[in-house]
Amino acid sequence: MSFDDRRLSEARRGSISSYINKKKFLVKTERSGNVYVHVQGDLTQQDKRAIFLTVHDLGCNHISFENFVNQPCMSEIKDRSIFIHIDVPGHEDNADTLPDSFQFPSLQVLGEDLVAVLDTLHIRYVIGLGEGAGANAVARFGLAHPSRVLGLILINCTGSATSVKENFKSKFVNWKGKSTVSQSAMDYLIFHKFGHQLMNETNPDKELVINEFVKRLQGTINSKNLKQYVNAFLTRKDLMLKDYKQDILLVTGVLGSYANVVEKLHRDLNKHKATLLKIERAGDVLAEAPAKMAQSILLFCKGQGLLTSVTLPGIERQRTFSGSSSDGERPRRSLSRGMSMEDYDRPNIRRLSISVNENLPSPK
Repeated sequence: MSFDDRRLSEARRGSISSYINKKKFLVKTERSGNVYVHVQGDLTQQDKRAIFLTVHDLGCNHISFENFVNQPCMSEIKDRSIFIHIDVPGHEDNADTLPDSFQFPSLQVLGEDLVAVLDTLHIRYVIGLGEGAGANAVARFGLAHPSRVLGLILINCTGSATSVKENFKSKFVNWKGKSTVSQSAMDYLIFHKFGHQLMNETNPDKELVINEFVKRLQGTINSKNLKQYVNAFLTRKDLMLKDYKQDILLVTGVLGSYANVVEKLHRDLNKHKATLLKIERAGDVLAEAPAKMAQSILLFCKGQGLLTSVTLPGIERQRTFSGSSSDGERPRRSLSRGMSMEDYDRPNIRRLSISVNENLPSPK
């Protein structure tokens, strides 16, 4: 039975709520309802690939990460990875309004429920990659299911509960109907995502990026469902990452609205595990600084023993490696004539400080 046939069989048995195609699934979670899952990459090759689980920010859906992955600077990473993109409930393009009976999940509940996606797709572990509200949810997933996460890459992640200033701003946000976002809500979401870039007149791409964001808000994102995601973000609790055991990369744009908040979160974390990257002249780092993000993701993954055959820009790929490492701590894996580039990219699990649950299904 082929991989796609097996997925269809599982869908008919109810393990996948709705099999749509080999790149899109509707997965049933315990408390967050059904979530759409979009796959970039070949799931049949997951034992040879780095696997990322992404969750988007307010005012977006999976397309924000999909567009980033499709950037030229991400091509080598994309070719050797699988990206599992999550649409927060009710945030797929042109979604129907969630019923009044639906209890929209808190960021904590959403984070905890993401494990259903891994279980459904038979994925053992992932690199968590989230932005804004999605980064907060991804971090909570990592805390709830540490054995399923190799590390966290968190863009503009807030570590504390909603501030008085945020609550004050939210009082002035009004929402309209299904397909209309009011000007006050629009202003809030633009500042949330782009921050001080609005006042950066030297950025020639500013209007293009913001106009594209506004176009999606006015066109394909259901504003009533979006309001519930915003409320979940504004009612978030403190994020207890201080004693988290895996590596964390915190990323923020200097012009972003949460730069100071991300710096504060970094100060509270274990410096042996957490790294802070501040990108100059950027608010929305995925759109404005994709090359820097790609390089940072690659460096982070190499630290986890992933994507080892991908070289950093400007560094010539070396086909052979010496038997001893440059840091003198452990020998590097040699790339012999009998080892393919895919085999070299295969995760070196012995380096990873995780405990693998033997009861989990093996990747197919």
